[in-house]
Amino acid sequence: MHFLSIIPIKTTQKKREKKMRMERLRSGIACLMIICGIEAAAAAVFTVGDTSGWSIGSDYSTWASDKTFSIGDTLVFTYPPGHTVDEVSASDYKTCTVGNAIASDSSGSTSVSLKTAGPHYYICGVPGHCGGGMKLSITVSAAAAGGGGVVPGNTTVSTAPPAAVTALPPPASIAVPAGGGFTDPYASSARLSAAAAAVLAFHALAIFMCFV
Repeated sequence: MHFLSIIPIKTTQKKREKKMRMERLRSGIACLMIICGIEAAAAAVFTVGDTSGWSIGSDYSTWASDKTFSIGDTLVFTYPPGHTVDEVSASDYKTCTVGNAIASDSSGSTSVSLKTAGPHYYICGVPGHCGGGMKLSITVSAAAAGGGGVVPGNTTVSTAPPAAVTALPPPASIAVPAGGGFTDPYASSARLSAAAAAVLAFHALAIFMCFV
């Protein structure tokens, strides 16, 4: 009689423990979703020139003047054949000197991930186009602005180059992916994206909860 009464009690305890584990797992997943949402909201995507794109005759100083750019944001240059997007030094930007690009792309849809703080300079590498207005100067802030979503712009325009800027030496060769896109020779290729980190964290949490 006593033995039979113990069985339901043990079964009930196991159900309670299982329910508690599931509740902790759900809480962990909810926390991960919140973290992922914060990471996504911290970065913004800016289409350079908005609907005008990357073209001769545009005023990119005015376009960038009301925007704030932060590390993690992305610049997207869209343009027809016959143009390029070259990242250059402050001196080459000021004089529209071509041929010394730090990195260059001519795919027609160039995405530039802003990974370092400070001034960044971009011009079209086709002779005469920089003088025709195809030049963009921005300053990237170290802290995320907390903007969010896909918006047309992101950084403070640098109206004048700093007193002393050390130009990065051009790499021996600049790799341009077959599918297009801007290759940053000074960026770390080993850095995990926020989405990948979240997936790894989710699996780690799930494994941990199985043994709790």
